[in-house]
Amino acid sequence: MTVLRSRGLSGSVACRTLVEEAIRALATRRFSARLWEKDHTLWKPSPAEISNRLGWLDSPRNMPAKVDRIRRTVNAVRADDYTRALLLGMGGSSLAPEVFRRIFGVAGGYLDVAVLDSTDPAAVLAFADTLDPARTLFIVSTKSGGTVETFSFMKYFFHWTAERLGEKEAGRHFLAITDPGSALADLAEAHRFREVFLNDPDIGGRYSALSCFGLAPAALLGVDIGLLLERAAAAAAEERPAGRGEGELPDGLYLGAVMGSLARAGRDKLTLVFSPALAAFGDWLEQLIAESTGKEGRGIVPVVGEPPGAPDVYGDDRVFVHLCIEGEGGEEEPLERLARAGQPVLRICLRDRYDLGGQIFLWETATAAAGHLLGINPFDQPDVEAAKVLARGIISRYVEQGRLPPEAPAISAEGIDVYGDVKAQGPGDALNAFLDHARPGSYVALQAYLEPRPGTDEALANLRCRLRDRRHLVTTAGYGPRYLHSTGQLHKGDAGRGLFIQFTTDDRRDVPIPDEMGPSGSSVTFGVLKAAQAMGDREALVRAGRPVLRFHLGGDVAGALKTLTDALS
Repeated sequence: MTVLRSRGLSGSVACRTLVEEAIRALATRRFSARLWEKDHTLWKPSPAEISNRLGWLDSPRNMPAKVDRIRRTVNAVRADDYTRALLLGMGGSSLAPEVFRRIFGVAGGYLDVAVLDSTDPAAVLAFADTLDPARTLFIVSTKSGGTVETFSFMKYFFHWTAERLGEKEAGRHFLAITDPGSALADLAEAHRFREVFLNDPDIGGRYSALSCFGLAPAALLGVDIGLLLERAAAAAAEERPAGRGEGELPDGLYLGAVMGSLARAGRDKLTLVFSPALAAFGDWLEQLIAESTGKEGRGIVPVVGEPPGAPDVYGDDRVFVHLCIEGEGGEEEPLERLARAGQPVLRICLRDRYDLGGQIFLWETATAAAGHLLGINPFDQPDVEAAKVLARGIISRYVEQGRLPPEAPAISAEGIDVYGDVKAQGPGDALNAFLDHARPGSYVALQAYLEPRPGTDEALANLRCRLRDRRHLVTTAGYGPRYLHSTGQLHKGDAGRGLFIQFTTDDRRDVPIPDEMGPSGSSVTFGVLKAAQAMGDREALVRAGRPVLRFHLGGDVAGALKTLTDALS
């Protein structure tokens, strides 16, 4: 069982008062009972994108019936000597599998499941250059059945496998997870995929971790998905009105009261601190919270991957949540200092890794409750499509004209080109001038259209810490286009307090995307797709009134990021 330590916030008395008022409001409005009745009016008068998005409530009860089939598929794959799996997906289809891989690892004799969710050509080639096609299973995972990145990965690796093993054999190396009736479901049948798992269509992508989208890849890793579902079912039972006594509040609603009430009061930067064993959980929570709440001029900004700092580097827009496993820690002392300084701090403790099943359900419930308190629909994503439409237009023009739209840098110095509405002497001056636009409550989003690498991770982390410690700014960071399926909705739908910094670089190698699954030509490369997505999101942000600055880095990406970090005043 998950324990919310002391069932209360450390720190600010005023914050505790706001939370108590929110708890009373949830009780008066019968939120818990109406949630389980799937009453869409908790969020909006219209049932659109609500009534058909509450299937996650039933996952702990319904998914055990699918466990045997998933296990049979896993055992068949193991018997055929597969040792690796590559999941091709974005957002809700890829984040939960990645969390399970990083938290549980790979059990002996099971498949090492990696995730590809970057259109950077080097990221694609990192797998193409190292995988053994005869022993690799490709998992094509998309709810809609038409996600452009996922389909691009699928076409490339199907063609790659067919070239090496033959087209008749290629299909046996592919498994699909999608909704019934999707284009992917039809395509998987036509190309004789090894298996197709059809998910409950009433489950939204970011709420799908406890469905086929999360559990099938987890089972391939050797995770005991039956036990994971047992923990989720126990959490669900506690959240049900019948699962507790009169006047008792379940943990999920308490957490939702904290998130929603304090965000309304201006503490909308939910800073998540993890013990090392749980650190990967932050990426899944980031999407759940950002995409669910960031709309209609409101939103909660999840801050993950930021180590605790001294109390004086934080403003009054923060809430801290510490998640740990019993017996692990190391973060308690800095968090105690923050609580003594008046920052609200909530602690959640898990017995072991399998309590992650309960945590997933608890945070889904909390996000639904926070959405109610914020007056928004936590199940739609109205601003995501804008960047997609713009990117599609850029790609269409590229296919017609053979080139991307030209852009002229405002500054070129120190091996870095700077693009945006800025007047400065060099890249460092441009960065400082851009940051001068920050106001109380602002945050800085670092958007890295770069190859995900440890050296780049470290350089971005150093830049984030310097921005916090020197400028007292909240920061987030994400690789593009991955973040578009996670925090992209928040960036364009929230109150508009974000400052957006894009990082791009030239691709050393590029990779053509086949136009079709079988032998075919190629109209677009992964490098062009990535560039179009960066341009599309940049234009969508500008149209939404958000300030954007782009740094085009040279060949030494980590070195260029260090140059900018060192220049911060």
